[in-house]
Amino acid sequence: MLSILIVEDEQAIANLIDINLSDEGYRCTCAYDGRQGADLIERETFDLILLDIMLPEINGYELLEYVKPTGTPVIFMTAMGAVPDRIKGLKLGADDYLVKPFQIGELLARVEAVLRRSGKGEKQLAVGDVRINTESRHVTKAEQPVELTCKEFDLLVELVRNKNIALYRDRLYEKVWGEPFVGETRTLDTHIQRLRKKLDWEKRIKTVFRIGYRLEG
Repeated sequence: MLSILIVEDEQAIANLIDINLSDEGYRCTCAYDGRQGADLIERETFDLILLDIMLPEINGYELLEYVKPTGTPVIFMTAMGAVPDRIKGLKLGADDYLVKPFQIGELLARVEAVLRRSGKGEKQLAVGDVRINTESRHVTKAEQPVELTCKEFDLLVELVRNKNIALYRDRLYEKVWGEPFVGETRTLDTHIQRLRKKLDWEKRIKTVFRIGYRLEG
């Protein structure tokens, strides 16, 4: 599970980010001032740091200099939205710069993009209590292992990576089986039914009439 440090002095914002990132399968730790953030960075290893700039004790710019030797990617999230502020943050070494107020969906997209660029993304996927490691091909539900066949695993990953998107049967088949779709849906439908049963996802994997399937996140 990828770990994220949230350094944000407004506790309501930090807790909201924590809840939403945790729901996506990340392990989050919150620090409410720069000194607490520095202490955590010294003691623990994180995959990503979300960093406010206007922090008590040690500001975000100073803390970024503290982070650099660790090589941990950083996203600034701040109300300082002027172009010179954004330029300064990026030139100092931040991997991205998000101006408050922002939508949680945008933050999640930025987090995924930065982790992907840093080579840490896509290895861990999650929906609800299901966790997927794409390197080890290991799946758990409520921390208990779930045994999937090769094609069931590939189908699950494709659904999760396209969460909340209706996927056409033919494209889904061609992506997972790597061969042209000839109009026979029994193989795909059978694998969908097995995934629903093994993951208790009867209500989460939706059949989309005349199209295919959609995984609801």
